Amino acid sequence: MNKGVVVTVEISGGTQEQYERTTRLIQDAEWFPPPGFIAHASGPDGTGGWRITDFFDSEENFLAFVEKAKPFFEQTGTPPIMPRVQHVVNVLVRPEPK
Repeated sequence: MNKGVVVTVEISGGTQEQYERTTRLIQDAEWFPPPGFIAHASGPDGTGGWRITDFFDSEENFLAFVEKAKPFFEQTGTPPIMPRVQHVVNVLVRPEPK
């Protein structure tokens, strides 16, 4: 039973500055958070690039997000990406404190 997808994006040559600018633009968009968004993590990949890991409830919602965010990637000069999508059966996140 599919409970969502984990998406790994390797951005060869991507920089922290590009990532931070792109993230600010995305978070300021009227559509943020996008439908199906669960969680996001990122950091240097150890080879001079940047790695992003996203969790969405479906591949379709992730792909719809990418289409909305594409102008921001282009605006910040982020190199082209090839996401790796894997279906997951469970995603656990820490509950909000009561």
